[in-house]
Amino acid sequence: MAETRFVAVVDIGKTNAKLVLHDLATGAEPFVATEPNPVRRDGPYPHFDAERLWAFLLDALARCAGVHRIDVLSVTTHGAAAALMDGSGLVLPVLDYESDALEATGEAYDRVRPAFAETFSPRLPNGLNLGAQIFWLETAFPESFARARHILTYPQYWVWRLTGAAASEVTSLGCHTDLWAPAATKFSSLVDARGWRAKLPPIRSAFEAVGPLLPDLAARVGLASRPVPVHCGIHDSNASLLPHLLSRQAPFTVLSTGTWIVAFAVGGSLDGLDGARDTLANVDALGRPVPSARFMGGREFDLLTGGKAVQPTPAEAAAVLADGVTALPTFAPGTGPCPEAKGAWTRDPASLSPGERTAAASLYCALMTAEALAPMRADGPTTVEGPFARNRLYLESLALLTGRPVAAATGATGTGAGAALLAAGRGAPVRPPEVRAVVPDGNLEAPLAAYARRWRARAV
Repeated sequence: MAETRFVAVVDIGKTNAKLVLHDLATGAEPFVATEPNPVRRDGPYPHFDAERLWAFLLDALARCAGVHRIDVLSVTTHGAAAALMDGSGLVLPVLDYESDALEATGEAYDRVRPAFAETFSPRLPNGLNLGAQIFWLETAFPESFARARHILTYPQYWVWRLTGAAASEVTSLGCHTDLWAPAATKFSSLVDARGWRAKLPPIRSAFEAVGPLLPDLAARVGLASRPVPVHCGIHDSNASLLPHLLSRQAPFTVLSTGTWIVAFAVGGSLDGLDGARDTLANVDALGRPVPSARFMGGREFDLLTGGKAVQPTPAEAAAVLADGVTALPTFAPGTGPCPEAKGAWTRDPASLSPGERTAAASLYCALMTAEALAPMRADGPTTVEGPFARNRLYLESLALLTGRPVAAATGATGTGAGAALLAAGRGAPVRPPEVRAVVPDGNLEAPLAAYARRWRARAV
């Protein structure tokens, strides 16, 4: 049998979907296809366009298979999404977690959801708690809900489409869903109280191949010459964490950045987690709780820069620090370390140059990250992955604000590389992620300290 080397990763993010071919031997990604993932506004509520994504994935798989070998398929997606399935497919569209329709049942849901001490899941707005989504769907569409045979978390929905196998998996169950009790490693009391357990398939390991690619799909995309295993699927932030877990010793912190900045404090403490500040326990691919925090850093950065970020010059960054031009939290209400605050600028951002505006946005995200890390007692070096790994001012500021080493990921890291590692197995040797150490500009330290003091006095 051929060596497992080339892993095609289905990677469905909130903003974009990708198919990435990952080479386990070299870390290279010889094929990448990307597709926007807009939310549809028709139908009964805002929802993800599953059929558009499916058509993209099959086309991308066929194009990839036409020029490259594919040994295994792996799936990773964003969290806070689930599919209600009967024997043939969706009984309702996959709800967009940003829909405010769920507020109609918010008070009723608050009366039945478990305590933070059980789930380590903060109460989040709209549908960011997956339990709140399921509760709303059950209430608003009782007949459709009753028809559902399975509740599948989002990675496992795509695995079902690829294999026909229904499974549950702990990284998706354990990401602020209210459905999982991380310390007890079992479903939360909510699942049994609502009678949902019968609809949740058996738990399978993310490292486990749950079945081969369905024969008709294999023929359609040009992979019919031999069975292609499909792994169970993993939550995207936990996919980013996996290469670090398998190659490093605690304590350390990993920041997975994109639409969200998600912090994993490996070796940190659950004791300081505060459900009112968007700290939580995620569950890693090995089933262990990991102190975590999150805020919508990528979304806020885009709002703060007006979508026109540029690399600020040292002079522009110095001017923002000297003038005390600050963005105050939060521009994603109900999330992050200051969830009740209302975002505001201390100066009209239209008066700033694009570089100054980007500098202020970068400093804001660094300050918010430092605030998010504090309750978890995060320690050791911090590695930043994703778009913020290319933001020099953010990286240097974070190192100075936390007093800990910061490194930027430079190799093939993130969700695709982590999801590909599932095919290698738990015991396979893993190269530590490639990183570049961040050396802060010495001229930044004093003005940043003063800037941070002023910011915290108004923000926290």
